[in-house]
Amino acid sequence: MLKVGLTGGIGSGKSEVSALLDGHGAVVIDADKIAREVVEPGTPGLAAVVAEFGEDVLLPSGGLDREKVGRIVFADPERLAALNAIVHPLVGERMQELMDAAPADAVVVYDVPLLAENGLAPMYDEVVVVDAPEETQLDRLTSRRGMTEEDARARMAAQASRADRRAVATHIIDNSGTLDDLKAQVDALWKTLTHRTAP
Repeated sequence: MLKVGLTGGIGSGKSEVSALLDGHGAVVIDADKIAREVVEPGTPGLAAVVAEFGEDVLLPSGGLDREKVGRIVFADPERLAALNAIVHPLVGERMQELMDAAPADAVVVYDVPLLAENGLAPMYDEVVVVDAPEETQLDRLTSRRGMTEEDARARMAAQASRADRRAVATHIIDNSGTLDDLKAQVDALWKTLTHRTAP
């Protein structure tokens, strides 16, 4: 089994690379997606969040009001710690389940947005960084996601710098070109990764 950490700044196109690797047959473990799954309606995770924060954090549909929870926890480090104490162990358990279920010769791709920020590179056999110039990131965030330039720049500034991300990379995917360029790079990367898992 080959453990690959995948990361990239906001607007770099990391999700596209993740989807392409999934299409090649990688076992993709998406930390953000799992964090949402463990607090879906009917889960013990949601029940624990409601017990901690009250029923005010629920939407009329019964789902978690993520924006409301965000406003609470990012204004209060103790409340953030309380939320993390509920969610992080559940995410860890689910990630372990997915890894245990993967074939022995699998390429397991961990989609981790804050890999560089949290010093997680040593946990992986390979680290893939999806990279794009800051102006390209900014353009994608404002045109495709509808962010204001100010909000986009603030989000980018809160993350690791391009240099810091590139410093932990064993492979860099340059996503400043076309989708065809990106696919060609991911195809080449997949050949390299699968060569490493070959007997």
